[in-house]
Amino acid sequence: MSVLEDRRKKSWMIDTTPLRVVTFRRMWIGNGASFFGFQFTAVAVPVQMFAITHSPFWVGLLGVAGLVPLLIFGLWGGAVADVVDRRRLLLSSSALTWVVTLGLLTQAILGVRSPHLLLALTALQSVGFAISSPARQSIVPRIVPAELVPSANTLHYTTTTAGGVLGPLAAGLVMGVWSADVGVPVAYAVDALLFTVAFWATWRLPAIPPIEPDGSGEKPTAGLRGILAGLSFLVTQPVLLLSFAIDLIAMVFAMPRALFPAVAEDRFGGGAAVGWLFSAIAIGSLLGGLTSGWIGRVRRQGVALVVAVVGWGVAIALSGLAHQLWLMVVLLAVAGAADLVSAVYRQTIMQTYAPDRLRGRLQGVFTVVVAGGPRLGDLRAGATAQFTGVGTSWVGGGLLAAALALVLAAAFPALLRYRPVQELKENAER
Repeated sequence: MSVLEDRRKKSWMIDTTPLRVVTFRRMWIGNGASFFGFQFTAVAVPVQMFAITHSPFWVGLLGVAGLVPLLIFGLWGGAVADVVDRRRLLLSSSALTWVVTLGLLTQAILGVRSPHLLLALTALQSVGFAISSPARQSIVPRIVPAELVPSANTLHYTTTTAGGVLGPLAAGLVMGVWSADVGVPVAYAVDALLFTVAFWATWRLPAIPPIEPDGSGEKPTAGLRGILAGLSFLVTQPVLLLSFAIDLIAMVFAMPRALFPAVAEDRFGGGAAVGWLFSAIAIGSLLGGLTSGWIGRVRRQGVALVVAVVGWGVAIALSGLAHQLWLMVVLLAVAGAADLVSAVYRQTIMQTYAPDRLRGRLQGVFTVVVAGGPRLGDLRAGATAQFTGVGTSWVGGGLLAAALALVLAAAFPALLRYRPVQELKENAER
């Protein structure tokens, strides 16, 4: 009993043991620096687009520009990561992302003011992300001992979440100190500079060639056949499909970030307010992660997932009604905490259902859903705001997401009935 209590106490603290592995430590530092820097670009691009067009619809189109390449290259990038040297793949895709960031900096300095160029550069940036993300995630088990992989992933998630909080706040300060004509180039320059740390860390990685098959299973392929094998498994699993569908509902109908520049300017006078809005959801996710010891004790994970998504939608709707910056930030943070809970259970459900031979390809699908949903949400929010107004788009989207999540769960109760496989086995043995 004392051993169990000791483990529970330790579960509240982050295990830093993987940082003793030099290669992982470099990669962790590089990833943290690049993600922090990318938040400057994530804020600067929509701010620049709104400054050029004064249209939430154009800001929403940035979501489409990021989504289409993600759909095309996300699944393919996951398959490629299983058949080539992952270090080389990560280097080449990172180089593409770095060049795009320099392109954003150049057009901002030259004052090109072209919304079409911003869309094109956003699309190219999404290509780099779609290819590099599966490779980066699949490298970790090759550079740290197997028993340290969960701790390594926890460190990575905590760092990126912290970057999601601090990066937009810092970018908001930049926008508050300078006008958009100056602040936007400065933000791109910070991103480009910090990305050099990630590129250095990737360069110092050892070669990570694919592991040769042992003849006991199908040889991985980067072609259509390998991708279809993963998708064929997915469509036969209703719980997995429902977990993906409910996440898409939450992100497509209740993601308000395309409206942040307009709301920051109209309600709060612009400046640093936009940074607080872009940071608020991540603040909630970070706090939710730091107080997440209870998550592993929940057995009805499907029910918890549905409740979290409904909570996300309701909190988003209420935040759209707020006319005080502090209140809007608090409500968005509540939504972020709910999103953290739903993300944990989605990932857990996928890991439970997916056999090891298909986890890479299903991770590619997971990446497309997780990264693609918010981009569709950007389009939905911007397009709706163009015709109904910013407030209606924001509040109505949150309420619609909550309602659709409840309807989907009631119509297809497999997700509500879901419990971890191990518990089902234990119940069967009783």
